[in-house]
Amino acid sequence: MKRAFPLITLFILLSLLGLIFFQYLWLQSAKEVKEKELSSNLIRAVGEAAQYLVEDNTIIPLPKKSELLFPTEKLPRDLLRPSVIQRYSKEEIREVIRKALHNNFLHDVDFEFAVTDVSLAGDEIASENFYRHYIDSFNNRRQIIPLTPPSGSMFENLSREEYLVVIVPNDKTIVLREITWFIVGAVLFTLIILTAFFITIRTLLRQKKLSEIKSDFINNMTHEFKTPLATISLAVDALRNEKVMGDPEKSNYFTQIIKEENKRMNKQVETILKAALLDKQEVSLNLKSGSAHQFIQTAINNIQLQVEEKQGKLDVHLQALNDTILADEVHFTNVVNNLLENAVKYSKSEYLYINLTTSNSGKYLKIRIEDHGIGMNKETLSRIFEKFYRAHTGNIHNVKGFGLGLSYVKTMVEAHQGTIKAESTPGKGSVFTVSIPLAS
Repeated sequence: MKRAFPLITLFILLSLLGLIFFQYLWLQSAKEVKEKELSSNLIRAVGEAAQYLVEDNTIIPLPKKSELLFPTEKLPRDLLRPSVIQRYSKEEIREVIRKALHNNFLHDVDFEFAVTDVSLAGDEIASENFYRHYIDSFNNRRQIIPLTPPSGSMFENLSREEYLVVIVPNDKTIVLREITWFIVGAVLFTLIILTAFFITIRTLLRQKKLSEIKSDFINNMTHEFKTPLATISLAVDALRNEKVMGDPEKSNYFTQIIKEENKRMNKQVETILKAALLDKQEVSLNLKSGSAHQFIQTAINNIQLQVEEKQGKLDVHLQALNDTILADEVHFTNVVNNLLENAVKYSKSEYLYINLTTSNSGKYLKIRIEDHGIGMNKETLSRIFEKFYRAHTGNIHNVKGFGLGLSYVKTMVEAHQGTIKAESTPGKGSVFTVSIPLAS
């Protein structure tokens, strides 16, 4: 699992990056296709509009004989009537261009236009914002086409040299609008894949963590049961000895050892079964109104002998003025007992000191248990309430247990509608603060 996990993560990450890269290329390709399509449609539309403008001519009135013999200024003006500028108004030209764009799949596209005369006359028709957009050739697409009458028409050599200029502002925005759904789909499916990747990695990490917890649990369980089994085996062998069999005092001694070790093993089995019941949420509380100080005192009596054996000191300050709580006496006493046992187990070998105080805080009773033990680092502190978790100490098993005590404590505190908070500094000790609602 340790070797496979980095490889699986690497392969999934590479696949994800590759997929994102090829999606980017695909979107780039789609954008280029749409840009070419827009350009092609615009060229066709402008060409169609230009063709319409030069073909839709009015009839030129024939000049009189006298005008032909004696030309006047009126004659060239009449002959120049094929000019688009002279024959169409600004709105008519706009409508012609709009229809041509519509016919070429450019619906609702904003545009600016101009018809310019590059001859000496210098006339032109231009839309309001034409010049502003004409200058910005980077953001706007423009198409220029000469307005030349068809070959063979009566105005072939009579019309002025005119050009139709059509500008489509912000053509990149139009292209992006065309591929919006492509982008949305790509982003959506990329997010789905990212989510799946995150869930997969989290699941793998959780499985890796569970595997480590299982290994730690099996190792702890092996050490927890190995010692009493070995002691019982030695005691049984001793009882078979003829000298011991003939000495009632020695027989009682070894029998008592077997009984104590058997009781110890039963206690460990009960701890594991209790954890299983907590998993299934099959533990029912027998809540009764009672004095928290009495429950705490019972736990103190249970732990006092262990403190004395280590020549330690347990200071108790029951300062809460109101200690009446709604609690299950057995489980609440076990909560305090487990916290005190932990303080003893993780104390420094040369010095054991525990300080237990109670106080009132609003509608809550606070129980504070402080020790000057070995303390915990941040990683251990963040995981101490996890089931089966124990701080890694290598192959050293000087502290017994399955890592179920604090998990049980947290579950029971929450079952009493309370909270528990842990603070610790490596080498200086730990503080556990339990808050339990007061009985109303």
